[in-house]
Amino acid sequence: LGIFSDTRTLQPQDDAVAIPLSEITDGKAHFYAVTANGKELRFFAVKTPDGRLRTAFDACDVCFPEKKGYHQDGQFMVCDNCGRRFHMTMVGEVHGGCNPAPLAAATAGDTLRIKMTDLTAGASFF
Repeated sequence: LGIFSDTRTLQPQDDAVAIPLSEITDGKAHFYAVTANGKELRFFAVKTPDGRLRTAFDACDVCFPEKKGYHQDGQFMVCDNCGRRFHMTMVGEVHGGCNPAPLAAATAGDTLRIKMTDLTAGASFF
């Protein structure tokens, strides 16, 4: 079991990846990966207690060279490299430093959709 063993690989369709909303509404961070241009791009999605769906790359501006990502500890995402903690309600809101790098997403019906152009914009993290 590797550090990313709980990561689910997605296949893009129509230039986006889609995740059923029912899969990510339990308050837990769910980790995903998609391959683009030979790189595995990792991100997570979570529904926070304020009712918002939040998405971010599993990387940050500072620690991305270590390629360790984050894990969830209650209402916080924790950097697996430096140990800094970020409250879940800040995911997707705050960028820079060790904050999880925001990733744009939108809901469409009963799915969360993330455009491949938004995912590949973060390729430098991986």
